[in-house]
Amino acid sequence: MSLDMGGFLESVKRAAVEAVRAEKPVGMLYGTVIGVNPLNVRVDQKLVLTQGQLILTNSVRTHKVTVTDAYGSCECFTVGDALSKGQTVILLRADGGQKYIILDRVEALT
Repeated sequence: MSLDMGGFLESVKRAAVEAVRAEKPVGMLYGTVIGVNPLNVRVDQKLVLTQGQLILTNSVRTHKVTVTDAYGSCECFTVGDALSKGQTVILLRADGGQKYIILDRVEALT
């Protein structure tokens, strides 16, 4: 009985690749904001992400920042820019495809 090591190794490689794909590791994709209250992002014809699936970074939301100077004086500022309907965003798939992090807006260069 002879062993076909080449075929065996190919089967192991194929199984490993399929296992990684099944886990849906982190990946980047683009989406379009189709609603802001509640937030909804369309990734493609079949996939619309809802607010519960989305995690926002500070670059895509309005938030407050407190600044303290050298004398201990504090001031609070509102910074950032909330998303608007029609904007294209770049997303990072996380948590096996259950959550998506909106990293930033994407603008086409003209």
